Amino acid sequence: MASGLVLVASTSILLLFVAASTNAHNITHILAGHPSLSTFNHYLTVTHLAAEINRRQTITVLAVDNSAMSALLSKQLSVETIKNVLSLHVLVDYFGAKKLHQITGGSTLTASIFQATGSAPGTSGFVNITDLKAGRVGFGTQDGKLNAFFVKSVFEMPYNISVQQISQLLNSDQAEAPASAPSVNLTAAMNKDCKAFADLLTATKVDTTFNDNVDGGLTVFCPTDSVVKGFMSKYSKLTAVQKEALLLFHGVPIFQSLQMLKSNNGKVNTLATDGDGKYQLTVQNDGEVIKLQTKIATSKITGTLVAEDPLAIYKIDKFLQPAEIFDPTSSPAPKSSSSDDGDADSPNGEPSDDENGALGRGVGSLIVAFSLCFGLLFV
Repeated sequence: MASGLVLVASTSILLLFVAASTNAHNITHILAGHPSLSTFNHYLTVTHLAAEINRRQTITVLAVDNSAMSALLSKQLSVETIKNVLSLHVLVDYFGAKKLHQITGGSTLTASIFQATGSAPGTSGFVNITDLKAGRVGFGTQDGKLNAFFVKSVFEMPYNISVQQISQLLNSDQAEAPASAPSVNLTAAMNKDCKAFADLLTATKVDTTFNDNVDGGLTVFCPTDSVVKGFMSKYSKLTAVQKEALLLFHGVPIFQSLQMLKSNNGKVNTLATDGDGKYQLTVQNDGEVIKLQTKIATSKITGTLVAEDPLAIYKIDKFLQPAEIFDPTSSPAPKSSSSDDGDADSPNGEPSDDENGALGRGVGSLIVAFSLCFGLLFV
């Protein structure tokens, strides 16, 4: 009877562990182990396609080596145009090596992200995949010839993500057509509900740092006007250096949609983060609520001003308060931290353990529990 209960418990824990691991992939980490694909990997990040790939649940990436990327970069295309070219190589369907070599009818057309996002004119974002037999598979655009060929399978997680290396980039005049980045005025975008925060950025001249990061991707957490007004008594007591660091702490140097924030909980670097890993912010979702945590207080996202790659601006209900400024004597990772701030979420100014639960610790605990239960089966 006891062994049966242990078996049920261990099986349940294993299922929880599997559920926590399902549909989680990171293309940057996958490609990091392949130096010959490093340039391709780098430009997936630069163009923000990496985040788009990670967000999708069924995807195939057609990767090319560094020499093929060098040929593309020699054309001196804009980042937006390079994004279009690479998005043609990200298919919104799953193709493992076996499926590529067993295509029904010998040939198929499949949509790429270039097509799915509406960036491709007409149907130019469809990719032709043809099984040429004898182990050869060709790739080309819908109207073009097959100019790239299967090299090897790099990574497969059926039926979630597949990374297949091909011999060269697909030829596409439409993808290589000049494309410019959308023009974004950061201060103007904040005029509704966040004008007071925008004025602080301008007054301290850190608005230049924010604007310099827009093209490469930027997420801003903006305290609303009423929040800024209520915080000014504390803000006015800070030094000039502390004010700059505090404001920079409200910017994350990558584009993050709400869905990305919900699916990528954990610590993130901010514009204030230095080489020692200081000024990091913890993102934690609670159902549909996205919380932004420090050891001093927890803020919540309450609305969206802009959310179009490369810029996202979200309204928050409290100023983000880094421990490096508001509790500078605290150790890098204390269990608790005192604060006299009335905005704090618990009596000692630190979010509760429930709010701070991290996926890594949860999965680790599941593994330990499963191992213990499994071991008991053989006692």
